[in-house]
Amino acid sequence: MGAIFMVRAEVKEPAAKPEFEKWYRDEHLPDALKTFGARRAWRAWSDVDPSVHYAVYEFDTIEQVRALPGSAGMKRLVADFDRAWGKRVVRARDAMTVVQEAGGGRPT
Repeated sequence: MGAIFMVRAEVKEPAAKPEFEKWYRDEHLPDALKTFGARRAWRAWSDVDPSVHYAVYEFDTIEQVRALPGSAGMKRLVADFDRAWGKRVVRARDAMTVVQEAGGGRPT
């Protein structure tokens, strides 16, 4: 069924959010998608806590996700992120195995 790699970032300074949005949209997400070799990727801002940003990457297998930490590509992306955002943005990562899918279309 596949696997997901998710990054949760908390942008602590509201004034930094537009800059973070532009950087992630134009630079980081396209670079990470290509570097990881993910099937696809998407991003979202939390409606519960507007400082929280999620980036989600879809893979064919959990083994692909498990190979990310410590890889040269991940190290480079983390270094780029840290250079751009330092301690202004706190991150957490998670790896998930998809165990069920439902639906497939949107209701009409």
